[in-house]
Amino acid sequence: MVRLKGVYNKNIVPSMMKEFKYKNVMQVPRLEKIVLNMGLGEATQNVKVVDHAVQDMVSITGQKPVVTTAKKSIASFKLRQGMPIGCMVTLRGAKMYEFLDRFVNFALPRVRDFKGVSDKSFDGRGSYTVGIKEQIIFLEIEYDKIDKIRGMNITFVTTARTDDEAKALLKYFGMPFRQQS
Repeated sequence: MVRLKGVYNKNIVPSMMKEFKYKNVMQVPRLEKIVLNMGLGEATQNVKVVDHAVQDMVSITGQKPVVTTAKKSIASFKLRQGMPIGCMVTLRGAKMYEFLDRFVNFALPRVRDFKGVSDKSFDGRGSYTVGIKEQIIFLEIEYDKIDKIRGMNITFVTTARTDDEAKALLKYFGMPFRQQS
């Protein structure tokens, strides 16, 4: 069993039931999926950029990403419908908990001048998105083999009904939220 899944069942569920006064274990919010999305605007000039981004995503997540394409043509961006412009991965189950563990404990501490992640990125329905400026914070990326530094969005989708419940859940998982001064 994955370490964080055990922590969730053993520690987080009882703590959340006590804090939010749930009557049933099934009311406790849980992590549903983690979605990693990498937009590649420069792919309009160089299609090889998508291949490098896909390789980075595979090494970070251990899962092959889906290449996203443009839905419509935009002449000012030199973009045609169907052109590849990004890639994304949806993690569920054991891979999701494994990624969350590596992200919180290894990747985030490697961010330069890290003071915590913002707590203002909740969407109102229990999902939380954090933006990463450099893919090199992940231990799986070899610094010598990257062609360009790229960022990505990581969305944590929970079953929580409110932002407060989702924030509490992520905090119990170890997400280092920035201290308000």
